[in-house]
This record gives sequence, structure tokens and C-alpha cells, in this order.
Amino acid sequence: MVDLRLSESELDARREHVVQFIQDTAEAAGTDRAILGLSGGIDSTLTAYLTAEALGAEHLHGLVMPGAVSRNDNMSDAEWVAQELEIPYDVFEINPIVDRFLDAYSEAEDDKTAVGNVRARSRAVLNYLVANHEDAMVVGTGNRSEALVGYFTKYGDGAVDCHPLGNLYKQQVRQLAAHVGVPKELVEKEPTAGLWAGQTDEEELGLDYDTLDSILALHVDGPLSVAATAREVEGVTEAQVEQVRKMYERSAHKRSVPPAPEPLH
Repeated sequence: MVDLRLSESELDARREHVVQFIQDTAEAAGTDRAILGLSGGIDSTLTAYLTAEALGAEHLHGLVMPGAVSRNDNMSDAEWVAQELEIPYDVFEINPIVDRFLDAYSEAEDDKTAVGNVRARSRAVLNYLVANHEDAMVVGTGNRSEALVGYFTKYGDGAVDCHPLGNLYKQQVRQLAAHVGVPKELVEKEPTAGLWAGQTDEEELGLDYDTLDSILALHVDGPLSVAATAREVEGVTEAQVEQVRKMYERSAHKRSVPPAPEPLH
């Protein structure tokens, strides 16, 4: 695998850079408050730590939003993070909201992807409901690895005002989390979006994050060809590199605003 780990000085610089970004984004939005969905995963946990550092714990409102398929340990970890940081938080059960959507359109109730995306989008609506009421901004938790391959729900967890971790590969997220003092249990926890029962990120992606990061850094973000990347990353085939490239290309629409026709002249 490609070693994307940062030195101690680089970690300090990234921490300072992200904290300043959050402060600048809040100031530009005319607020000193933020809303953050807490999942108990490493991305939302690190984002919580850095946002609390940037704005003050009292100015960060955490939302814990379990659904029917949420793992109990994820939700308890989410509350643990809020209590550890001493940030105010609320728990909203999203299952009644999702059920109302499925009551309205029952044809989709057996489509796990469609229902999983409704869960993500219901959380986004709650984030903005609270944010609008409190005149706050919604802070996202997306990292670079997932953004590049489109591993997020459009208008769901992608519906935010900023992504403080947006330039960090997943392994760098873990490293920075350990650096700022996130408990080891959360740093090493298996990632899951919790969109359906038994779901894990790496199984759904078809690659472990270290392999994905290596391919992205060398081929998508870097100059190497498919063949050269496969030679450079031990145990990776050209087909896997192509798979990541296709994921990147097919998800381009998720990383840009909805298109409109070119203006007539």
C-alpha cells in the first residue's frame, strides 16, 4: 500500500488548517454555531473534535439520529462523543419519518438502496431544520476518499454547508483522529454508513480503505497509469484500478451542482 501517513508537524498543520477553515466558514455565513450529525464513526467523531475546538463546545449542537437498522454500539458511541466533548446533543429517531415515506410510496420498501438513501436524506432534513431554527451552519463529515468515488448520498450526507475533512484520505482521517485524542476504540472501529442491516463501508466499496486510498492517490489524484498503479500497489489488479476509476467518473455528478443548459446567445 502507499504510505499516506503524515508527520507530526504535518498533523499539527492539518489540525490548525481545518480549525481555521471551520472558523472562516462560520464567519462568512454570519454565525458562530454549527449542527453536526453524530454517527459514532471516525469521520463524524473527528469532525466533532475539530468543530468544538474551532467554535467552542457550547456552539456545537450534535444530533444523534438512529434508524431501524442502526447498530446500538454506533448510537452509544455517538452519545459518548457528545458527552466526552461536553457538547449539547439531541436524539431523534428517524424510523417514523422513513416509515411515512414508505407509506406514501410502498413500491420501494424492498429496495434497500432507495430506503437507505431515504434514511440519509431524512437525517439531512433534520440537520437543516435545527440549523435554520438556531441560525447555524451544517457541518459535514465527508473525507476525500469517499468523495472521489461518490460514496455518499446525494442530498443526504452530502447535503451540508462545508466538509472540513474533505482533503483527507481515510487513513489520514484515522491518523489525525488519533493525533487529536480520539479514543483508540473509535479510531480503529469498522466503518459503516448504517444504511441497512449488516452494511459495512469496505464490503460495499469492494476494497479496503488503504487499497482505495493508494489507488486514488496514485491514479485519480496522481499521474500513474492503470498499469503502473497496479504494479506499484502490492496485490492490486488492473481491473481493480479500473473499477475505482469508473467509480470516480460515474460519481462526478455528485460532486457538482445540478447542471443547466448553456445560455443561448
